[in-house]
Amino acid sequence: MKTQQFKISGMHCASCALVIENALKKVDGVKSVNVNYGTEKATIEGSVKPDDILKVIKDAGYRAEVINHEMTHGEHDHHQMAQDAEIKKERNYFFLSLTLSLPILILSMVLKNMSMESRIAQAILAGVVQFFVGWRFYRGAWYGLKNKAANMDTLVAVGTSAAYFYSLATAFVISGDVFYETSSLLITFVILGKWLEAKTKGKTGEAIKKLMGLQAKTARVLRGQIEVDVPIVEVGVGDIIIVRPGEKVPVDGKIIEGYSSIDESTISGESIPVEKKVGDAVIGATINKTGSFKFKAEKVGQDTVLAQIIKFVENAQGSKAPIQKFADKVSSYFVPSVIGIAIITFMIWFFVLSAPFVSALMAFTAVLVIACPCALGLATPTAIMVGTGMGAGRGILIKGGEALEMAGKVKVVVFDKTGTLTKGEPVVTDIKGHGTLGMEQVLQMAASVENKSEHPLAEAIVSRAKEDGIDLLNVSNFEAIVGNGVGGIVSGKKVFVGKYSQTNIEIENLELQGKTVMQVVIDNVVVGLIAVADTVKETSSQAVAELKKMGMKTIMITGDNERTAQAIAAQVDIDSVFAGVLPEEKAEKIKSLSGVLFVGDGINDAPALAQADLGIAMGHGTDIAIETGGIVLVKNDLLDVARAIKLSRATMNKIKQNMFWALFYNSVGIPIAALGLLRAEFAGLAMALSSVSVVLNSLLLKRKRL
Repeated sequence: MKTQQFKISGMHCASCALVIENALKKVDGVKSVNVNYGTEKATIEGSVKPDDILKVIKDAGYRAEVINHEMTHGEHDHHQMAQDAEIKKERNYFFLSLTLSLPILILSMVLKNMSMESRIAQAILAGVVQFFVGWRFYRGAWYGLKNKAANMDTLVAVGTSAAYFYSLATAFVISGDVFYETSSLLITFVILGKWLEAKTKGKTGEAIKKLMGLQAKTARVLRGQIEVDVPIVEVGVGDIIIVRPGEKVPVDGKIIEGYSSIDESTISGESIPVEKKVGDAVIGATINKTGSFKFKAEKVGQDTVLAQIIKFVENAQGSKAPIQKFADKVSSYFVPSVIGIAIITFMIWFFVLSAPFVSALMAFTAVLVIACPCALGLATPTAIMVGTGMGAGRGILIKGGEALEMAGKVKVVVFDKTGTLTKGEPVVTDIKGHGTLGMEQVLQMAASVENKSEHPLAEAIVSRAKEDGIDLLNVSNFEAIVGNGVGGIVSGKKVFVGKYSQTNIEIENLELQGKTVMQVVIDNVVVGLIAVADTVKETSSQAVAELKKMGMKTIMITGDNERTAQAIAAQVDIDSVFAGVLPEEKAEKIKSLSGVLFVGDGINDAPALAQADLGIAMGHGTDIAIETGGIVLVKNDLLDVARAIKLSRATMNKIKQNMFWALFYNSVGIPIAALGLLRAEFAGLAMALSSVSVVLNSLLLKRKRL
């Protein structure tokens, strides 16, 4: 059982995607199929050979190729070139069709020349448009017929054929007016729409192109004692790479020599450069600003953060939102219904209203060609492509349409405490000296003893001493007293750090603030105390306030005791607290809520992330390959929770707008055409432009401020 993706060529509308989907669902071994008209991709889950899939798609009348996620730059460039070639081909077909159609228009509508020579010339010119430029519509209609399905090609082929063959008959068999300009201009306008649609649809996928363009092409690698510039594909794990000011970091790794500041905005969306020193991680495609450094490559190729982001966005853009099911359902009945309406229109005009045959035929043709399943098919995928692309550019990775839709519906946001609301690293917050010892001496004695311990609280005390430039003293007879503290001999004195005497008001006040208090004791005399706490992130309060402003209820869940939990909750103004909750109990707590979004670190919180209606995983900068989160925040910034929800709501609004206008257009356009108030060729133009308008409306999402 595996998931495979295929690039599909030749789809003209949403019903084309449904034809392919229905054909693939019949293949043995296929578990699920998603054919996305907007991205022109098929995602198939199951135990089936790629060749079998390719054959089914070919038999359905379309072209396909396997998508390999481990594409090289050259292969991605090839796809871009193919897309550009498709746009160019549509442009050339449009201008050819227009060039052939204009003389027909001039002869019939301007000069009104109905001589036999004129009719022959019009028949030839219109024939080239009909059977050369418009051959795709016949081909698509034929394959649709073979697969017992009708699509946009069916509508255009039937409508234009009716106008062309009727004109042929009146020109050479029976006496009457010819309407070659109707069939030729109709095809011209449809091709114009396809050209414009291809151009605008390409812009919805710009996020992937930009991400691909971020990758460095070469790397300066140390081979022995020599610096060598090599193609990026030749860089291996363990290579030592040199990066100079102004250069891109080629792959992911860890600095082993040097110091610099790096612009990571390309990956995280964070505009402020990040200071980097020996031991710090660097990310491929980020830009070195100031100093030179050497680093050891740890992740290359498809393991880099950039490659993971590209894969994340590609998967998201190829997915469907649940709301798409409505559009697919409508599209499946759309074309047969339109053909039925067109036949009824003809019969009413000709048999009931006794209108001339040509009037009934033109109304029939107008109904066929004004109907547009394409606009409905583009409504969801184009908005998702733009929305997920915007998110990726801001360090908000959205897994797909389902996560996008759910993010706009949630009413409750539950935060994990440690590592999410707080930094997850205890730091010294208070140092107090009693009697003759000052703060510096208290810290020196405590840090000297704690330096022998591996406890997180000990690390916090030692780190503070080092930050303050305090020298640590030698310790002998070190011992750790489980549950109480640590002790040893320092400069001939017996030093203890931990719980020693009865709690007093000073200690109680600190503990009420959610801090852990340790007393420093020398020769059985309390000489001071040190308070340590897991401090709240700088943006936590602002993030919670922003969510409340959006009408969200906020909850914090933690394994800490009630006192510590309430202290942290008070700092960030959380509405409710679940304290003393064991990791395995978090998922049960989440399950008891409805419409809930859970924000956690994506590692310890995997069950809770999976149980929530939507999980948001904090990415910690380099760890974005988190399977349990529907959304991953690369910057590890809680303010992005509100931004993700805003983006989701804005994207869903665009989808609903697109669907409304697509349905409104058809609901209004078909009756107007049926009443004979619209010439067939202009109906074709309206149909073509309706798809373009949906794509353009999706692109307006880029102007949304988050």
